[in-house]
Amino acid sequence: MTMRRSRGDGGLHWDEKRQRWIATANLGFDPSGKRIVRRGSGKTKTEAKNKLKEVLRYYEDGLAIAPTNYTVADAVNDWLAYGLAGRDARTVENCTYLSQKHVIPALGARKLRDLSAEDVDRWLAAKAKILSTRTLQAVHSCLNRSVKRAMARDKVKRNVVELCSVPQGQAGRPSKALTFAQAEAVLKAAEGTSMHVYIVAALLTGARTEELRALTWDHVFLRGMPYADPPQPPHIAVWRSVRRGGDTKTRKSRRTLALPARCVEVLWQQFEEQGWERLAAGDSWEEHGLVFSSAVGKPLDATNVRRAFRQALKEAEGINADDWTPRELRHSFVSLLSDRGVPLEEISRLVGHSGTAVTEEVYRKQIRPVIQTGAVVMASSSAIRSATEVFGLG
Repeated sequence: MTMRRSRGDGGLHWDEKRQRWIATANLGFDPSGKRIVRRGSGKTKTEAKNKLKEVLRYYEDGLAIAPTNYTVADAVNDWLAYGLAGRDARTVENCTYLSQKHVIPALGARKLRDLSAEDVDRWLAAKAKILSTRTLQAVHSCLNRSVKRAMARDKVKRNVVELCSVPQGQAGRPSKALTFAQAEAVLKAAEGTSMHVYIVAALLTGARTEELRALTWDHVFLRGMPYADPPQPPHIAVWRSVRRGGDTKTRKSRRTLALPARCVEVLWQQFEEQGWERLAAGDSWEEHGLVFSSAVGKPLDATNVRRAFRQALKEAEGINADDWTPRELRHSFVSLLSDRGVPLEEISRLVGHSGTAVTEEVYRKQIRPVIQTGAVVMASSSAIRSATEVFGLG
């Protein structure tokens, strides 16, 4: 004898319009008195019942029902559109590029609820053959944050990306440092170019490129303060950068640096030439008070500086311009000081590192295993007379 369904057990029926079996279950009433009904559909009765069981499990666990058609691409695009609000424009640009270049083409079509740890492991292993470890960490982070955001919005039950470790990628481009001979060739080749003053300042002070691009004339003291107690030589105050909010990279990056004689000379020239550029530009000039700017006073971006830097190095003897970047002038500054025995602690203070460990780790190939104590600044040693001639120190 067929048992009659209990009241509220729901039912199973064929939907002619959808051409699917529909399994339903009545779960009582909501606070407004409306009946709570949950459904599962399938091409067969068994499939419809199984779908309904899954829906009921979600309901009992207090979870929303994850949509079946929500893909990895949907999750990534949602994160790019809303999850990066308030971030720096460069950060948004980098995340968008990495996601569209490496994440979406490989995993985008996969339904998010079907994405498995094995899928992510295979994807990372394939990318490890062509990407550096740092880039690999970045693309993993983009996917991880996208899925984490989707999980917080009940699009998926768990984040499988967090279960996957990032493998070792390809070796990144090693940083280099100029020798004294190469530094002389670079300075000579840069004369007469728009980057000459920038290169001299970067090489002789060790300032970061983002710090020089934000340097303003009110932070440059070319006459120094001879009547102060004690007297202060010509110097620059490295207190700003082009980072978000204008802050320097770390608290210790805020520093005041004495200027070598050659730096003072070229900065005076820059001040005069910029005055003529301001007159030539007329109403087109945008006053930002920047030491290094475009022909109409606008701030320089990293791409402008890198392109102009490599163009300035085209005629440098023994230098392949395409192999060098502006940040390696800072590496060269550290290397040249280290080669002449300046203590690691002093180098760390000059370049604004948070500690000597950073200096030693980043520049460990250039720094001597044994730092000579009692060494003096570059211009005061007879052993570096050649350096004095190159840099105009003294």
